[in-house]
Amino acid sequence: MGCEGFTIGVLTLSDKGARGEREDVSGNLISEMVRPLGLVARYQVIPDDIATIELTLCRWADEVGLDLILTTGGTGLTPRDVTPQATARVLDYEIPGMAEAMRAASLLKTPHAMLSRALVGVRAKSLIVNLPGSPKAARENLEVLMDALPHALAKLKGDPSDCAISDEPVKL
Repeated sequence: MGCEGFTIGVLTLSDKGARGEREDVSGNLISEMVRPLGLVARYQVIPDDIATIELTLCRWADEVGLDLILTTGGTGLTPRDVTPQATARVLDYEIPGMAEAMRAASLLKTPHAMLSRALVGVRAKSLIVNLPGSPKAARENLEVLMDALPHALAKLKGDPSDCAISDEPVKL
């Protein structure tokens, strides 16, 4: 299955951004980065509100049927950082390895990476990825996942092929 068929949503969580008080640099950056994977079919900036985040994620996954939903913002420790809580409430299951990979790569650059509560998981056939709100951190975290995303998305769309990287038999 080719990447050209993937539909993507970019959801920025920012009280100031939703009020028009801050430009959404991270959301625009993410949209550019994922262009090789498919079409950014949805883009929105909403406030850091659990109910609004949940509703948007559910609509984009269940009604719109997006293949990939990337959130940016709200993954830290402030009282308004509620993206992981909202995401956890709508996921069918988590993919902890992807979130762990983002944190591990980020830890090589800053000890603050261990404060990220970002989640990655699946709702219906949509992969949902929480990214940090900082443009630099969002870019670095998304770069970690870019090589794995096409395969993950193809699997969610029903690709029946094996996951092995090579067709050669394993020699013991």
